[in-house]
Amino acid sequence: MQLISRFFIPCTNVAYRGVAYAKCSINPSVIIRSHSSRTSTLLKQRTWLTAQRGFLDSLPPCVERSFSCVRGMATEGKFPPQQQEGQPGREHEMQPTPEFVRPNYKPADKLLGKVAIVTGGDSGIGRSVACHFALEGATVAITYVPEKEEKDANDTIDLLKNKFKHPQSKADPIKIGVDLGYDENCKKVVQQVMDAFGRIDIVVNNAAEQYMVPGIEGINTDQIERVFRTNIFSHFYLTKHAVNHMKEGSCIINTTSINAYKGNPTLLDYTATKGAIVAFTRGLALHLVGRGIRVNGVAPGPIWTPLIPSSFPPEKVESFGEQVPMKRAGQPSEIGPSYVFLASEDSSYYSGQVLHPNGGVVVNG
Repeated sequence: MQLISRFFIPCTNVAYRGVAYAKCSINPSVIIRSHSSRTSTLLKQRTWLTAQRGFLDSLPPCVERSFSCVRGMATEGKFPPQQQEGQPGREHEMQPTPEFVRPNYKPADKLLGKVAIVTGGDSGIGRSVACHFALEGATVAITYVPEKEEKDANDTIDLLKNKFKHPQSKADPIKIGVDLGYDENCKKVVQQVMDAFGRIDIVVNNAAEQYMVPGIEGINTDQIERVFRTNIFSHFYLTKHAVNHMKEGSCIINTTSINAYKGNPTLLDYTATKGAIVAFTRGLALHLVGRGIRVNGVAPGPIWTPLIPSSFPPEKVESFGEQVPMKRAGQPSEIGPSYVFLASEDSSYYSGQVLHPNGGVVVNG
């Protein structure tokens, strides 16, 4: 057995030209190359084979040559260069597609009977949160950008209905296409959820967008307003309408970012909204503590989500995540459990706090 990206996977060892390789018997599309005591997973894809042809041709027949899309982690932070036109990004176009639930995740009925709203729940961290919540017994309503995210939203609903639905869950999940940057739209979302399920126990404010701009001079008024509407105005609007339906024991979880703590010179408007979310989380926690509603946040580090190929150039995507101590990007599957913890009774003494799944960056926040 070899340790690969924290999973124990049975492998067949192969030696070639003095280099140790291993072919996974569970997933033959994964090739592992051993570097002394450290093992790294080489995740290549059919669309990236041209640049790697020399390496592939040098492999012996006993080593698997089929590099199909793998739901796994690039332990050295390498991704195929790629870029999507415009936002929101599309998860189904990513290479490799993100992992949203670990295969060894063990649910424990922590959210049985709860109803949750997850904004931006069609893909990325939002999809991971929705799937983890469903596994734990919650009924989930996801929001997404209509037309642009239809396929991702449909895929997520299919997962929630057919793969991750809890056996005791009686209601089906719903998807709501909406622009959350406006008060009236958020009011309608809350009403739709109440009409469908009659209660709201968990609100996850997660939807976000970002645009990489080299200098502040290049950030125009329209972009600032757009980013603030999606990233922070929506938190105010959705929470304002949802909280009237939330009872003691309910909770609100806001997605902020490592950028709120360390800054980011090319994502100034995005970083500003994420800092605002931290302050909003702390203030709202104090505001609602008397009503028995807990408010917390999650500040992910570099996570492989549709935001990345839709906002960064190909060369930056390729090395995405290498800057953190763990030297790799995280997967949404590594973030979703943080939301389960904050949504469940396990975190009953937490409010006004932020969790930091960020690859080892110390933020003291």
